[in-house]
Amino acid sequence: MNLAAATNENLAHTSNVLIYSSMAVYTLAFFAHIAEWVFGSRSKVGRTAAALAGAPAAPSSTVKVQVAQKGGATAVIERPKIVTRSAAGTRDVPDGPGAAGGTFRGDLWGRIAVSLTVVAFLVQAGGVIARAMSVQRAPWGNMYEFSITFSTVAVGSYLVLLALRKNVRWMGLMLVTTVLLDLGIATTTLYTDSDQLVPALDSVWLWIHVSTAIICGAVFYLGAVGTLLYLFRDSYENKLANGGSPGAFARSVLERLPSASSLDKFSYRVNAAVFPLWTFTIIAGAIWAGDAWGRYWGWDPKEVWSFITWVAYACYLHARATAGWKGRKAAYLALIAFGCWLFNYYGVNIFVTGKHSYAGV
Repeated sequence: MNLAAATNENLAHTSNVLIYSSMAVYTLAFFAHIAEWVFGSRSKVGRTAAALAGAPAAPSSTVKVQVAQKGGATAVIERPKIVTRSAAGTRDVPDGPGAAGGTFRGDLWGRIAVSLTVVAFLVQAGGVIARAMSVQRAPWGNMYEFSITFSTVAVGSYLVLLALRKNVRWMGLMLVTTVLLDLGIATTTLYTDSDQLVPALDSVWLWIHVSTAIICGAVFYLGAVGTLLYLFRDSYENKLANGGSPGAFARSVLERLPSASSLDKFSYRVNAAVFPLWTFTIIAGAIWAGDAWGRYWGWDPKEVWSFITWVAYACYLHARATAGWKGRKAAYLALIAFGCWLFNYYGVNIFVTGKHSYAGV
């Protein structure tokens, strides 16, 4: 074995060690996020949710405040009440206090969870870079490499939103759980030894097309999480509005999430923001196909499902912008669209034979 081959083998081993190490740190972050929710449930939210559920709604979007005047008299003035509009325009509900429940102890565990997530992200990113160095190409030549890169980008997108001071820490537990599942499947079922690509795929378009596909998938995932939680939170708010009494678990968890309106807007904005990039991904793939296989479109299963995913998200964005399809109907379309992306990610690559299929995964 020559020196270059030995170096590449060592880098591949280092990549595996870093990926497993990131899984260990993500596991610690997972338990820290659970602690954030547990200690946050002992907050004011958990103790007073029932009382809030039975409280009458304000007759208008104002609150009255008494102020002292000279001579000991008081006067009543009105000031605007800051509210968050629901998607359907029928409820005025403020955002919840977050996973920490507004408590110091819960917030402390939440900060620990985020710190551990940052460390795990850096370790995982190091594993992806080491894998790329071991094969001296973009680390997206098989499902294993695509999976570890996808979860890295998903966590990176979440951390960027946190750095921009966006209210997304409620997503942390679900994100870390999903990343652990993704890495678990990648390291046990999808693992493939590092190897070179066939000449037709060894192109600069690998960097362009696949990198944008990974970014789109990561952001679509964040949007899907927001959409799913929107459906739960919307049902919760609707039950309260109709005089219902949710269970203790629903009150403890759902009361701390952002309002249904905020979750709906978050999902719509991230999906709308990344949709043009997904369009570019399909165009870049067609250009790469023309360069590699001599045709821009050949009805390959991956090409077909990429287009189906594009159509599904286009329908969602159109529905979301149409007055009669806001709220839950549009949310169902968003989840169907993400389901198309998931099938394109796993199903087509593993179970369907085509030019994009990964032999032996």
